[in-house]
Amino acid sequence: MDMRRIVAVLAEEAEQQIQDGVWEVAPGDRTLAREAEAGLRDAVGPPDTQETLKQIERLEHLRETLAVLAIALARTHGRLAWFLSGAINALEPVLRWRALPAGHGGTFGTVLPTPEEYTQAEEAVRRLQDVLARITTE
Repeated sequence: MDMRRIVAVLAEEAEQQIQDGVWEVAPGDRTLAREAEAGLRDAVGPPDTQETLKQIERLEHLRETLAVLAIALARTHGRLAWFLSGAINALEPVLRWRALPAGHGGTFGTVLPTPEEYTQAEEAVRRLQDVLARITTE
């Protein structure tokens, strides 16, 4: 399953839990979700902006999203933490990506992603941005 699909499933579950009243988003969670959403939006912009960047910059931005999510995760518990954990897990392949050629020696298991994989990851981040924005308004 690709990152976009994993994030879509997470989003559907979060929205359903909120709609059903299973997940009552606390004010502190709204604030944290708002901060995380802003951090993701700062890291990964619109497609026309991202696609003009060099691959190394796109990778830096995607890694930054993982940092934003990890910091938010460290600051919460319960359903928001579970959602953020799922988001980090969905974006986990980014951790194995590299933008530089290997040269001589090993690469510690990293791989060169395709342009399509960058786009897929960026679209997944944008979907996370949207879900976090909706969480802040619930």
